[in-house]
Amino acid sequence: MEQRFDIPISRRDFMKLAGLTAGAFFSGNVDSTKKVEASTNIEKHFNFEGANIPTLMSADVCVCGGGPAGTAAAITAAKNGLKVILIEKGISLGGLQTLGCVYPCMPTFAYDSDTPYINELNLRMKNHGVKEPVPNFETENYYGGGRGLYIPELLAEIYDELCEEYGVDILYNTSLIGAITENKKITSCIVQTIEGIFKIDAKIFIDGSGDAILSRFAGVPVEKGSNKTGRNQPMSFRFEMSGIDERKVRNFFTKKLKDTWNVLPAPFFEFAKWKKTEEIFNKGVASGELTQDDILYIQVFTILGKPNTMSMNCPEMPPLEFSSTDTISYSKAISFGRKMMRRLAKFFIKNIPGFENAFISREANLIGVRESWRIIGKYYMTDTDYFEAHKFSDAVCRTAYPIDIHDTTLDFSKKLKKGEFYEIPFRALVTNEIDNLAVVGRCASGSFAAQASFRIQPTCMSMGEAAGIAAAYALKNNISINDVEWNEIPENQRSYVSQSKN
Repeated sequence: MEQRFDIPISRRDFMKLAGLTAGAFFSGNVDSTKKVEASTNIEKHFNFEGANIPTLMSADVCVCGGGPAGTAAAITAAKNGLKVILIEKGISLGGLQTLGCVYPCMPTFAYDSDTPYINELNLRMKNHGVKEPVPNFETENYYGGGRGLYIPELLAEIYDELCEEYGVDILYNTSLIGAITENKKITSCIVQTIEGIFKIDAKIFIDGSGDAILSRFAGVPVEKGSNKTGRNQPMSFRFEMSGIDERKVRNFFTKKLKDTWNVLPAPFFEFAKWKKTEEIFNKGVASGELTQDDILYIQVFTILGKPNTMSMNCPEMPPLEFSSTDTISYSKAISFGRKMMRRLAKFFIKNIPGFENAFISREANLIGVRESWRIIGKYYMTDTDYFEAHKFSDAVCRTAYPIDIHDTTLDFSKKLKKGEFYEIPFRALVTNEIDNLAVVGRCASGSFAAQASFRIQPTCMSMGEAAGIAAAYALKNNISINDVEWNEIPENQRSYVSQSKN
C-alpha cells in the first residue's frame, strides 16, 4: 500500500467555495488594477544619526528576523563565506514554524520547486530520525517543501546546528528599534538587547522580519491590507493538544460522520469544519459552548513524531475586529484568541471521541500573522503573475500555491492547473530606495492577493536562500545588492535557474 502525506488543499478550496472562508468569487485580475495606497516611513520617530550608540558587532551581512526566510538568508550567506549576524527577538529560530506552532507547512504544488537549502534541511531532518512523509511516491516533488518533516522543536535544534556549522552569529532576545541610513544605504541597525541599546554595522542588510520593519525604518515605501477592504488577513493563535487517542478520533470522523475526504495511512490524519462535519460544531454554538467566531475556521492535524498530539490550525481571530498592523488591536487579539483556544479545547474534550483525556500541551509563542506590511520593490507582484503563470529570467523560485485569502468577503478560488506554476523574480526582493537592502518572506514586494500565494514557508525559505547568494555575489563583485542581475550569477552558484527569457 502506498504511503503518502498530502496536505489536502482540495479541502481548503472546498471550504472556501462553501463559504466557510470566502464569499463571492472573483476571477481575473481584480487585485492588479490598483495598489493599496502606499504608506511612507512613519516608524522613524528617533534620529539615531547623532546619538552616541556603541557598536556591538560588525559583519558583512546583518539579517533582521530569524523566521523561515531570514534564517535561510543568514545560513546561505554564511555558507558562501560571509560573516553574518542574525537578529532574532525570540529565543529560537524558525518564526511561525517553531514559535507559532504552524504545522505542517503548506506545499508549493509545483514540481521540482525545492531549492538546495530546502533539500539540505529535509536531509538533516531525516538524519535526525524523522521518517520521510512521502516515500517512493511518484508525485513527491509536486508537493514541495518539508510538508510533515518540520517538527517544531527539532527544527529549532537543526537551525542552531546549521548556524553553528556555517558560523552565523545569532543574537537572541534582540529587537530591532531603528536604522541609520546614509546615501541610500543602511549603515547600521539599532537594537535593544538585555544590556541596552547598540548598533549593528554591516555592508548588506536583509529584512526577514515578516513585517518589513527594517524597510520601514529605512524609509522604503510599504503597503498593508486588502485594496478592497483595507483589512489585513486574519490572525490565528495556534496550539497543540496531547493525550489524544488518535484512533478513536479517526474512527469518529471517518465512520460515524462519514468524512472520507482525506483518509491517509496512520499516523497521518486531519479533520476540519466543512459540510460533512459542520453540524457538530454548529451544535456547540447552539449549546453556548462555542461562539460563531470560534468555528469560523477549524482545522486539526496529527504531528509526525509526536504521537497522541494534534496541531490546531485555529482559532482564527475575526478580521473585522482585529488587525495585525495595529498595536492595540494586535494585543487585544491575543487575549481574545486565548479565550477562543480554551473554549475549543473544552469542546473537543467533551464532544469528540478520543479527546476525553486530552489537554493543551503547547500554546504558540507567536501569533499567526498571515499578512501585514509589504514593501513596494523594483518589481511588484500581482494576482496577474499567478493567474497567467508568469516566468522571469531573474526568478529565484517557483510556486503554484493558490491565492489563499482567509476573509469572508474575498475569494480567489480559481487556481492554476496541475503542472502550471509562476515564479518569484529577484527584483521583488530589492528596492529602489535602499541600495544595500534585500527583503525576503511574506513582506516581499507584491499585492494583497499575490502575497496570499507567496507567503508559505517553502517559498519564503527559497527567497531567503536567494538573498544570501545575491549578498555574496554583490560583495565579491563590489556592486550593490539591488543592482544584482540574478540571471548573470553563474548557474552553478544560483539556487534556482529559470528557463524564461523575460
